[in-house]
Amino acid sequence: MPLENPAALEFLLSRRSRPAKTLVAPAPTRAQLMPLLTAAARSPDHGKLEPWRFVVLEQGAMPRLASLTEERGQALGKSSEDIAKGRNQFDLGQLAVAVIEVQKPSEKIPAIEQTYSAGAVCLALLNAALAAGWGANWLSGWVSHDRVFREQALGLAEHERIAGFVHIATEGAAPPERPRPDVAAITNWVSQ
Repeated sequence: MPLENPAALEFLLSRRSRPAKTLVAPAPTRAQLMPLLTAAARSPDHGKLEPWRFVVLEQGAMPRLASLTEERGQALGKSSEDIAKGRNQFDLGQLAVAVIEVQKPSEKIPAIEQTYSAGAVCLALLNAALAAGWGANWLSGWVSHDRVFREQALGLAEHERIAGFVHIATEGAAPPERPRPDVAAITNWVSQ
């Protein structure tokens, strides 16, 4: 019989991201953030490559990132709505962790598995923050896919990408529940 952890299962069955626009001060301190980063770093990592790293964006960095987002949006010909949406996460941001995918050469571990691992880190960080009582949201958007933004904002190398920005702060408003997938409709069982 497996050793159960009903509290963890109940958390996972009821977890709900908090929209980044509803997160308010205070954000976690560096000391409060370290256990969350530690939990995220326990994600599946085929080949023990650690194909990811963290860049913590504190509140003081947010105005620079918002301005750079607007500058890049204009250079790329984005609509005013896309620019506003892209910079909103930084205009309102208290603290965000940029999870950086770091592709590493490997004969055994394909690049796609390294990408999956970086995504698992984002989800683990999101869940760790929620479990610790913080509000949290995993965002990406066009800005995270722009090479110039990645280089100028975070100093990323050519082989690095942003897997996501995980915003973490105090929940300002409880979000309404949203429709969830019909698991029976998206599940196939293979017996032979």
